[in-house]
Amino acid sequence: MKPGTARIASSMATFEGCDVATHIHLVRHGHHSLLGRVLCGRMPGVQLDELGCDQMAVTTEVIRRTVPLAVQSSPQRRALQSAGIIAARCQLAVEIVPGFDEIDMGRWTGAKFADLASDKAWQRWNEKRGSTRPPGGESMAALQRRVIRHVERLRGQDATIVIVSHAEPIRAALMYYLRMPLDRFHSVAIDPASISTISLQGSRSIVSCVNGEVTA
Repeated sequence: MKPGTARIASSMATFEGCDVATHIHLVRHGHHSLLGRVLCGRMPGVQLDELGCDQMAVTTEVIRRTVPLAVQSSPQRRALQSAGIIAARCQLAVEIVPGFDEIDMGRWTGAKFADLASDKAWQRWNEKRGSTRPPGGESMAALQRRVIRHVERLRGQDATIVIVSHAEPIRAALMYYLRMPLDRFHSVAIDPASISTISLQGSRSIVSCVNGEVTA
């Protein structure tokens, strides 16, 4: 994608008669050269390629129009690069938030998907996300608890906040507010440079956009 006029599929949630609402844009990092081939997890040094930078430039134009108060990011390099593109255009600093770090894939970190395909533990993980974990890694339930702790700390702010992260943390947050069991993770697609939006007001929560497509 090239920078240009962008659009997002779903609009930000509105709350009739409500004064204070926190709008949280969950943005997945842009494309990198290992995407779809290697289970990167927290593997160091994974960075955006040219396509990923172009994707984030387009996404940034959508985000900029919502006038965010803050840009937060996973500590992983590809997320920090993506957040940096948004923050520079919005004239904001990037705040690192460990709560939205990539899921720890343990001994699977850096493995090729083709090599994992015949692994029975890998197959169980993809069938029972709610009750299994990667060997030496983090369960999806533990991931969901930490991302929700962070999101809930933002409740009550009359602001729009951007959090740049990865597919699994974003998916875990959305599934919590959509009240979906973790075993149904395949039902929620999170593409590179996509925008998903959660709006919080009082005790209410609305998921107003999932995997919002941004196009030039």
